[in-house]
Amino acid sequence: MPQLQLVQLILSSYRRLVGENLVPPDWSLDEAAAWLQNEAPFCVLAHDASDDPRFIFANRAAQTCFEYRHDELIGLPSRLSAEAPNRAEREQLIARVATQGYANGYRGLRIAKSGRRFWIEDVTMWNLIDEAGVKHGQAATYRQWRDAA
Repeated sequence: MPQLQLVQLILSSYRRLVGENLVPPDWSLDEAAAWLQNEAPFCVLAHDASDDPRFIFANRAAQTCFEYRHDELIGLPSRLSAEAPNRAEREQLIARVATQGYANGYRGLRIAKSGRRFWIEDVTMWNLIDEAGVKHGQAATYRQWRDAA
């Protein structure tokens, strides 16, 4: 899926399911995409709808948080963002979002490329569903993260 089309899907699904806007609604798609990718002060990630979902979007804040370059993170199985003992909890969130459309208030332990463990807090996750009702994956956003002790 082309990048602008993916950003449109992220923004429109969020607005439709969560009832809020991730970017000001009067911005053009080009403005929104550039800001969301490069300047947003919060993390946004998305994975596809495959059996072993892979990241298809990660903005600069998320890349910094996870310590991956864009080309390393895109295509990475999203399950690898959590260590094996924490994956069951992550899978429960994904299943809940799949049936409810979105969930918010999630907190989970994640792992960066370097092995640094960190908490993501007050996460909102939602389904990426186009206007025809086709599910393309899921996305998540969070504004707070901190290193685990």
